[in-house]
Amino acid sequence: MTKPRVLISDKMDPNAARIFEERGCDVDVITGETPEQLIARIGDYDGLAIRSSTKVTKEILAAAKNLKVVGRAGIGVDNVDIPAASAQGVVVMNTPFGNSITTAEHAIALMFALARQIPEANAQTQAGKWPKNDFMGVEVTGKTLGLIGAGNIGSIVASRALGLKMKVVAFDPFLTPERAVEMGVEKADLDTLLAKADFITLHTPLTDQTRNILSKENLAKTKKGVRIINCARGGLIDEAALKEALDSGQVAGAALDVFQTEPAKESPLFGTPNFICTPHLGASTNEAQVNVALQVAEQMADYLVNGGVTNALNVPSLSAEEAPKLKPYMALAEQLGSMVGQLTTGAIPRISIHAEGAAAELNIKPIVAAVLAGFLRVQSDTVNMVNAPFLAKERGMEVREVKTEKAGDYHTLIRVSVKTDAGERSVAGTLFSNSEPRLVELFGIKVEAELAGHMMYIVNEDAPGFIGRVGTLLGENSINIGTFNLGRREAGGEAVLLLSVDSPVNGDLIEQVRKLPGVKRAMALAF
Repeated sequence: MTKPRVLISDKMDPNAARIFEERGCDVDVITGETPEQLIARIGDYDGLAIRSSTKVTKEILAAAKNLKVVGRAGIGVDNVDIPAASAQGVVVMNTPFGNSITTAEHAIALMFALARQIPEANAQTQAGKWPKNDFMGVEVTGKTLGLIGAGNIGSIVASRALGLKMKVVAFDPFLTPERAVEMGVEKADLDTLLAKADFITLHTPLTDQTRNILSKENLAKTKKGVRIINCARGGLIDEAALKEALDSGQVAGAALDVFQTEPAKESPLFGTPNFICTPHLGASTNEAQVNVALQVAEQMADYLVNGGVTNALNVPSLSAEEAPKLKPYMALAEQLGSMVGQLTTGAIPRISIHAEGAAAELNIKPIVAAVLAGFLRVQSDTVNMVNAPFLAKERGMEVREVKTEKAGDYHTLIRVSVKTDAGERSVAGTLFSNSEPRLVELFGIKVEAELAGHMMYIVNEDAPGFIGRVGTLLGENSINIGTFNLGRREAGGEAVLLLSVDSPVNGDLIEQVRKLPGVKRAMALAF
C-alpha cells in the first residue's frame, strides 16, 4: 500500500515531520516557496501542513488533484480558502487548543501592562529619567472584566481573572446559563457588558457578525475609562474609532496584539498615549509552537492513515476510535444515498436521514455526510463526504436528521427519504452481523438485497412466468445473474425485482426489459 505523502510548507517544529513518518506517512519539508512554485508541486501530495505564511488559495487547491487534507498548526485559518477546499473535497483542520494557554496568558499580560503603564514607564526609565510620579496605575483586584467570547481561550482568561479576584461578565451567544455558572461568570448581553466592564478582552473569531463588534457606536457605550485588550483577530475593533476614543479619554488604554491589516507597518493608533501593541505574539511561546506542530501532525496522519477526523472546520469530527465502528454504517449510508439518487429524478428539495436502534446511538454527522455523498455522486464523480454537505446546501436541499433509539423490526436501521414530485420516497437498510450492509426496504416494499456492483431494478405486476421471462432475456444477452431479490406489496400487486449481474447492463437491454409484459419500470444501477 502506497504511503500518504505530506508537504510541510511553513517552518514548524522538526518533531512534526518525525510524527508523520512514525505514523506511516512520507513527508517533505519545503518552505518559503512562491505561490507559483507551490502550484507546480502540490499535485503530488495527499496532505499539506501549514502555519500562517502559506496562503492556500483557490488556485493552489485547483492544482492539488490528490490533496485530501490541509492542516493549520494554530487556530486561525484566514489563509485557507475553506469554501474552495470544501467544494473540492479537502478537509481543513486546525489546532484550536495547542496555543490556548499561551494566548490567554498574553491577554492577561497586556491587561497588567495597561493597568500599570509598564511599557511607557520602562521606556522613560531606560532613557535616564526617573518618572516615579508620572505613572499612576490601577489595581485589577475587584474590577470587572468584560469577556467578549467565552470559548476555549476566553474560558481560560476568565479562570485567570477570577484567580486575580476580578468579576467577570461574559457575552457569547453560544454560552449557556449552565456553562456560565460552571465558569463562575455572569452571562450578559453586549450592551450590559459594555456598561459594566472596567477591562474588556476579546476572544472571538472574525465573522460577519463579529466584525467591528467594538464599533464607534459600541465604544461610546462603554464605561468611561475602560481599558481594551485584543489578542484574537484584527477587524474586531474599528481602529479609527478606537483612536478617537483614546484621544477623548472615553477609553483609558488599549492593547492590541492583532490588527486589521498585518503586518501592521502603519496605523493611526501608533504613537497614541496609553496605547500598547505587540506583533501578533499571542501564540509565540516555545511550548505553544511545539504543541501546535505536534498536534497538526498527529491529526493529519490520523486522517490519512486511519480515517479519524479531529478539529476539522468543514466536515464532522470522527475519532480514530469511532472510525472502525462507523465504517460499515457509512458504507450502508452511502449505498442507500446512491440508490435514492439513481432511482429519483428531478429536483429534490428535502432529504431526511433517520437512524433507528443501535444506529441512533452513534455520531450521526458522518452517516449523514455519507448519505449525501452517495446521493450526489450520481450527478458528479468529484463528490465525497467533505464536499457533499456543501454541495447539498448550494443546491438548496434541506437536510433533516432524525434519531429514534428504540429499535423496530431490526436492531439497527438507517432510512433515507426524499421529497419528490411523486411524494415521499424512502429506502432503508441494516447491518447483518454488525458489519454487512443490506437493503431491507425499497419504496415501501420489503426486500433483502446486497447493494454491490452492477444491478437491475425492475417494478412489475406480480404474475406467474415473469421471472422466467426476465431470466431468459438476460441469458440471450449473455448476462449472468449473481443474486436475485424479490419483494411485493401483496399477491398479484406491484412487485420489485433487484438483480445483481456480472457485467454492465446497456441501454438496449433495459429497453427490451421495459417491453416485457407487466413491466412498469426498469433501470440499470451501479454501486
